[in-house]
Amino acid sequence: MKQNNWSKRRLSRKIYVGKVAIGGDAPISVQSMTNTDTCDVAATIEQINNIVAVGADIVRVSVPTMDAAEAFKLIKQQVSVPLVADIHFNYKIALTVAEYGVDCLRINPGNIGNFDKVREVVQSARDKNIPIRIGVNAGSLEKDIQMKYGEPTPEALVESAFRHIDYLDKLDFQDYKISLKASDVYMTVAAYRQLAGQIEQPLHLGITEAGGLRAGAVKSAIGLGMLLSEGIGDTIRVSLAADPVEEIKVGFDILKSLGLRSRGINLIACPSCSRQEFDVISTVNALEERLEDIIAPIDVAVIGCVVNGPGEAKEVSIGLTGGRKRSLIYEDGELNQRLENEKIIDVLEQRIRTKVEALTKNRQHTDAMRVEKNKNEPELSISEKFS
Repeated sequence: MKQNNWSKRRLSRKIYVGKVAIGGDAPISVQSMTNTDTCDVAATIEQINNIVAVGADIVRVSVPTMDAAEAFKLIKQQVSVPLVADIHFNYKIALTVAEYGVDCLRINPGNIGNFDKVREVVQSARDKNIPIRIGVNAGSLEKDIQMKYGEPTPEALVESAFRHIDYLDKLDFQDYKISLKASDVYMTVAAYRQLAGQIEQPLHLGITEAGGLRAGAVKSAIGLGMLLSEGIGDTIRVSLAADPVEEIKVGFDILKSLGLRSRGINLIACPSCSRQEFDVISTVNALEERLEDIIAPIDVAVIGCVVNGPGEAKEVSIGLTGGRKRSLIYEDGELNQRLENEKIIDVLEQRIRTKVEALTKNRQHTDAMRVEKNKNEPELSISEKFS
C-alpha cells in the first residue's frame, strides 16, 4: 500500500499495553470492547478470539464487580491479546485485576475514590508497569463542569481531562493515554485538537455511541479521519451498536484509506455501470467472503470495463480489467493472463493467494534484515525525543 506523506504525525510519548506499543513511532493500533457478560467466561473468551481473528491489537473488557474481576482472571489466562480492564468507582477492583495481570487500567481517577485510593491504584500500576487510560465522555462530565458550561462542549471535555490528569501529575505518573469522546463529530474533533498540543501522552480516538453499523461507520470515518489526517491519534476504537468484529473491520478500513495501516486486501472496485462486461458486484462480494482470512496487505483492483480498468490494474499488485467474454489480469503492472469471464472468481482467488504467499516471504526476509541492522542502534529516551 502506498503510504501518505501529506501529514506529520504528532509526536507522543510511547507506552506499552502488553506488548503493543502506543504512541511515538508505533503503528496506530485498533481495538474493540467485548459486549458479553464478563462473568460468562466462555462467551467472553469466544468473543475476544473472534475480535482478534479479524486483527484487533487490544481488547477492552468491562469489570464492574468483584465477581467480574474473578472472571477476568480466568479470561486473561486463556487469551493472548492485551486486555484493558474498564473500571469505575471501585478502586479495589482495579487493585485486584492489576494482581491478575491486566495490561491496562481504564479508569477516571476522579471517580475512583479519594486521593489515597487513587494513590494506591497508581502505585500498583507503577509497580507492575501497567499504563492507565483516562476516558472522558460528554455523557458523564462532572456536575460542576456541566453547570459551568451548561452543556457538553470541547472546552468542557478538555477541562475534565485536565482534572483527571492532575491526579496523575501529582503522583508523577506519566504512562497514560487519554480519550475525549462525544457522539458529536465536531465537538470530539475540536476537543482532541485542543488537547493534542498541551500534553505529550498518546491519544485514544473514538466517536462514542456513533450508532449502528452503517451510520456509525460513516460518522466514525469522518471524525477519526479528520484527526488522523492531521497527525492526531495513536490508537482507535470505532464504537458501533453492532458486533465488535465489525468495529475492527471498520477501524482498519479507516486506517487503510488514509495509508496509515495495512492489513488484508485493499480492494479497489468500480461501482459498475452498463459498460461492465461481468457482474462486478457479485464478484467483489464473493472475493471479500473467500479472502477474509488474508491478513497480509495487498492491493487488488476489480474493474468491469476497459475505460478505467487498465490504468487501475497497472497500479496494484493484481488487477482485473473486464472485457467482452474474456478479461485481463495484470500483475505488478504487466498484462499477465487472459481468462474466460466465468472463471474470474476462482482464478483471481488463487492468483491473490499465490501473490500473498510470495509477498509474505519477501517481507519476512526484509524484516529479519532490518532487525539485524537495528540491533546496535540505541533508541532515544523520551526526554531526548522531546528535548
